[in-house]
Amino acid sequence: MTRTRSWVLVLTVVLEAGRAATAIATDEESGAPPLQQSLPTYLNDRGTGMPTTLFGTYIRAGELLIYPFYEYYNDQDREYKPSELGFDGEQDFRGRYRAHEGLLYLGYGLTEDLAVELEVAGIQASLEKSSEDLSAMPPRIEESGLGDIDAHILWRMLRETDGRPELFSFFKVAVPHQKDKVLIGTPGWEGDIGLGVVRGFRWGTLTLRAAAGFATGTESEFEIGEYAVEYLKRASAQWRVYAAVEGSGDEVSLITEVQWHLNPYVFLKMGTGIGLTSKATDWEPEVGILFTLPTR
Repeated sequence: MTRTRSWVLVLTVVLEAGRAATAIATDEESGAPPLQQSLPTYLNDRGTGMPTTLFGTYIRAGELLIYPFYEYYNDQDREYKPSELGFDGEQDFRGRYRAHEGLLYLGYGLTEDLAVELEVAGIQASLEKSSEDLSAMPPRIEESGLGDIDAHILWRMLRETDGRPELFSFFKVAVPHQKDKVLIGTPGWEGDIGLGVVRGFRWGTLTLRAAAGFATGTESEFEIGEYAVEYLKRASAQWRVYAAVEGSGDEVSLITEVQWHLNPYVFLKMGTGIGLTSKATDWEPEVGILFTLPTR
């Protein structure tokens, strides 16, 4: 699929989802996601839900979250070794990386303090060889097909009170697949296990999280996973803003996002990631529409 056709398809999906969400909004009272009027100040930005792996998004018992979204990756200096791509050569080079990714996220709140998630992606990616790379690697590698398949378990260990922050933990696992594809495949089991702390203030909500990662079939199976400092603010009944500094090893990015709540059950997420270090992806925009469906 060409880039033009990819963009047309993405825009069509987003516009159709937006039209459906607007139709729903005409039958519902416009406002933010369900937030009780009697909530304490520290819950004003997020409500009573527990954190999910989606930026600035929370889930409550009996809620089903459905989030189809699109992500684009643009990296002018992606680090690679020819040996990691099936060719001779252990020297690090920098190539030009591009990818279009369509994803579907599903989340379900089993209880007020326990939730599960599943995320499946389809991706088209390409890597252009560095001019300094003299290996047998071709000038351009391009692959498409099934991307990451991730499953998560989320556990809220302590709820926030006037005197203490919220404490939560998470476990993520990526299923091995497409082992013959060097750009988009997952050759072995991968995952993260981590902890997070949330504290709400009048001026916004802060979240700190960090994880340890593992990957089977690699030289170093255990490593430092993702870490982040996040900020969320409910600016009005319809709008929330989010910002974070997120990293993994020496790859650090600035993440920003705005959320437009069309009604209590549908909101549009528009965000982007900007690389702060040379090994991070230079630009990573994302857009999607999240549906919250109460099942109880």
